[in-house]
Amino acid sequence: MDFIELHKHYQQHGFFVVRDYFDAERLDQLRAIIKRFHEAWLEINREFYQRQAINSAYLTKPPLLDQQDRLSLFKWISSDQIVHAVKSLFPADMAFMNTQLFFDPSNTNQKNYWHRDPQYHLSLEEQKESLINQNVLHCRIPLFDEPGLELVPGTHKRWDSETELNTRLARNGYQVSDQLSNGIEIPLNSGDLLVFSANMIHRGLYGLDRLSLDILFCDNNPTLLQHCDPQSLPDSTMLQRLKNPDIFVKPKPAAEL
Repeated sequence: MDFIELHKHYQQHGFFVVRDYFDAERLDQLRAIIKRFHEAWLEINREFYQRQAINSAYLTKPPLLDQQDRLSLFKWISSDQIVHAVKSLFPADMAFMNTQLFFDPSNTNQKNYWHRDPQYHLSLEEQKESLINQNVLHCRIPLFDEPGLELVPGTHKRWDSETELNTRLARNGYQVSDQLSNGIEIPLNSGDLLVFSANMIHRGLYGLDRLSLDILFCDNNPTLLQHCDPQSLPDSTMLQRLKNPDIFVKPKPAAEL
């Protein structure tokens, strides 16, 4: 796999795709774990799902998966196949941040939305700064064929145009679901790997009963690792059974930042 060329594509455009990256048998094992999590999550979040939910998070946090499934998922996250695909995209050390599971909304009329991930916890000025000094990326693993994502290439390094900003903030008569003329759709099939920057303008595309696991990595930076739940990390016994255990970094308490 020529990750040098793929990483050049990422640096320029903010994403890359590897087709048929995961073999079917390995993916079947992951799919079984994710289905168990999703069924357990739906049991306790039925109302939220029916109202608006399109994703869940912290799959490795107890208690929805048992210890064996948690260990298996940690092995996926820290595998050479995942870590080697993204490690050199970070200027220094990388760290595991979170997991998310994306699915279709219960309401088939629910619209998707353009966003940058940092907009949910940073001011506009802080969002601009994050384009320069913060690296967070998604490794998306579709468990079934799906419509994928729509991305605005290059926006991981540049600020919004007036239309882009109005759209993702739903202001001045624009809606978050409006079309952006410079968006490109990236359909995904089971077995593919999509890596994209959390900083870039993007939106999920609903349909085909999508079920996609996202593994998020970030700079080994205390400010970013505030968003990592310590309970979602492996314990010391599990760490001994993992490849690349150094990616699991315990966040510092807020008082130490």
